[in-house]
Amino acid sequence: MAIYHSGTRSQGSPLNLRCSGLLLWSLLLIAPVLQAQHRDRALEDSLRQLVEGFRGDVGVYVRHLPSGRTARLRADERFPTASLIKVPIMVALFDRIERGELSYRQKLVYRDSLYYPGEDVLGSFKDGEEVTLSKLVLLMITMSDNTAALWCQQLAGGGAAINAFLASMGYHHTRVNSRTPGREQAWERYGWGQTSPREIAELLVQIYEGDLVSPAASEEMYRRLTASYWTDEALSQIPPYIQTASKQGAVEDSRSEVVLVQAPHGPYVFSVITRNQVDTSWGYTNEGFTLIRRISRMLWHYFEPGIPYTPPSGMEKYRK
Repeated sequence: MAIYHSGTRSQGSPLNLRCSGLLLWSLLLIAPVLQAQHRDRALEDSLRQLVEGFRGDVGVYVRHLPSGRTARLRADERFPTASLIKVPIMVALFDRIERGELSYRQKLVYRDSLYYPGEDVLGSFKDGEEVTLSKLVLLMITMSDNTAALWCQQLAGGGAAINAFLASMGYHHTRVNSRTPGREQAWERYGWGQTSPREIAELLVQIYEGDLVSPAASEEMYRRLTASYWTDEALSQIPPYIQTASKQGAVEDSRSEVVLVQAPHGPYVFSVITRNQVDTSWGYTNEGFTLIRRISRMLWHYFEPGIPYTPPSGMEKYRK
């Protein structure tokens, strides 16, 4: 089975990401993405058919890395991130680790004041218990633990510092809004964070290719992204023996997922984000969840037609 690796990852050359935002946008984001890239109109037509009749707004971005084929539906519009914002938080946190301001294995003391109501693992800790920063990252990405994520946001310097870091890398749409002075109106509209389908997908690609913070930091971030607990939607439509890196997000009127699939004929990345959903239910049949599954299934069969996959019967008992 041939696995595609980009030249950037194989060379492992370090990249200084702290120069001007305009230069980085040109050199790191636009140029690699646009090189040999072309719109796949047949794929876009298939995506339009899948989203037709959806009660809400849908943004989709797809890129097949080795061929440069892309498909875009509202890919450059702003959408709520929900928990997708945890990926940019992680990147900014690793930048501080790389600069020696934090240690990945340092022990931290949990305080009840950090608690965010919900079903989080970290929220079950007792006041005064110790936890390593590496485990906070694991909880934030693997379990999508909100208490861990808010703590990581704080450790990364807060929303304003994270947003400045994102701007320095040329990301115009991806921002943290929650608990960030001056972004109250954006928080009212988008919630915790905002992004575009293209930006969140290309952020994942840059992690995969070793281009964010450092090759070593990118590799550790990528490893964390390959172990998601949340497999009910996009990941459920991809064979379990295929490696995926992903992050999921959901609030009442928005469902989202970004995935990089290590397919046999080369990796592809895709993101699906909804907003203004009429269906705000939380069950397996929610229209947003259902759409994400349908798009993921279609993309797998589109890029890997010789490897058909259908989830086995009986899987419903293991879903939400």
